[in-house]
Amino acid sequence: MDLKTSISVSASGLRAQSLRMRVIAENLANQDSVAKTAGGDPYRRRVTTFQAEVDRATGGNGVKITGIDADRTDFQKVYMPGSAAADAQGYVLKPNVNALLETADMKAAQRSYEANLNAIDAAKSLTMRTIDLLK
Repeated sequence: MDLKTSISVSASGLRAQSLRMRVIAENLANQDSVAKTAGGDPYRRRVTTFQAEVDRATGGNGVKITGIDADRTDFQKVYMPGSAAADAQGYVLKPNVNALLETADMKAAQRSYEANLNAIDAAKSLTMRTIDLLK
């Protein structure tokens, strides 16, 4: 695998994990939000989806972002009768965001991002060593 191919494969991973971290950060930022109107739906957790993609020009396998989808799990019901977002029974729907799960996903995305950076650095280093040997 040449330098261009290895860097393009790692760069696609960097883009994918960067988007994943942005979506996770958005989820965490909205974990305590409620609906604007009584009985309305609050923020719904979002998840990124990826798939492998073959770059025909370079022959390398990369990552293609296929979408950002809403998590269809149920909302949490919390009894808050004084809230403007409460329904007739006094319950407020809270987002389906689990901070522990989001934190674990963020850590995994960070590790994957770091691994792609290390792969780019290794490819660059190997190329520089090869050039040094040819001098």
